[in-house]
Amino acid sequence: VQLVESGGGLVQAGESLRLSCVASERTFNNYAMAWFRQTPGDRAYVAGVSSSGATTDYAPSVEGRFTISRDNAKNTVYLQMSNLKPEDTAVYYCNAGGKIGVWYDWWGQGTQVTVSS
Repeated sequence: VQLVESGGGLVQAGESLRLSCVASERTFNNYAMAWFRQTPGDRAYVAGVSSSGATTDYAPSVEGRFTISRDNAKNTVYLQMSNLKPEDTAVYYCNAGGKIGVWYDWWGQGTQVTVSS
């Protein structure tokens, strides 16, 4: 399965971005999805997750600012990021799993988000 992230860029603090992740898997709707983010020298941390039933949950640091949505017809999951902060600067990856917390090794190339102060 291939996951292709896009939508990153350089923005100023307070601005918004929407990331997209397109999956090659036709049974996309059966999978839980997650957005991870990683800064240099650190591991990837979960920013938010979506169950196959579209129930979402977020890391406390992004709660209220990030929203995950999915379009199963397009095999796409989105991460709408609002009120961005410099500490949100990271490479963002999506991944899939049979259930939340059990992620497959289907990492894409990621998309860089840089937030300037």
